[in-house]
Amino acid sequence: MILLAIVVCEVAFWVAILAGLAARYLLRRPRLGGALLILAPVIDAILLALVAVDLLGGGTASWHHGLAAVYIGVSVSYGKRMVAWADAHFQHRFAGGPAPERLTGTRYTIKCWRDVLLTGLAVAIAAATLGAIIFLVNDAERTAALSDFFRILGIIFAIDFLWALSYTIWPKKAARALPAATPSR
Repeated sequence: MILLAIVVCEVAFWVAILAGLAARYLLRRPRLGGALLILAPVIDAILLALVAVDLLGGGTASWHHGLAAVYIGVSVSYGKRMVAWADAHFQHRFAGGPAPERLTGTRYTIKCWRDVLLTGLAVAIAAATLGAIIFLVNDAERTAALSDFFRILGIIFAIDFLWALSYTIWPKKAARALPAATPSR
């Protein structure tokens, strides 16, 4: 049930974002668009409530519950950036806005280190969510699957850290412009 809830919440998250952007740019109703965009964090709260109800009602934790905690952490920490990314692309595609900038060099490296901070926040939120669930359920047998996720959170953070470190050592180069095609006869 929780895996289905995660999938439904993920789909609902993006539907809320796309509906908000469509209202903002296609319907030219920015306040309606803003209201629809606010639904994204509400969806996260619903998922958290579903996990809590399931486990406090006697359910046994599985990897699905741990995945829900990771999803909530990522959604909360990266949510604003995901919405801004979608907004920039939507504005460019449907409202004549500028093309989103592709970062390279030092600017991309700085973005990578900001991502490390956001990933650290996501990991902290997910770990706090897992810890709170384990504490509230207060049954080591029923929450054993959640304990494994602390190691997974560490791996997620380490991968993001190494990604940023690699671009510090080897900065991302700008894409080469393709030579102009010569007309064939």
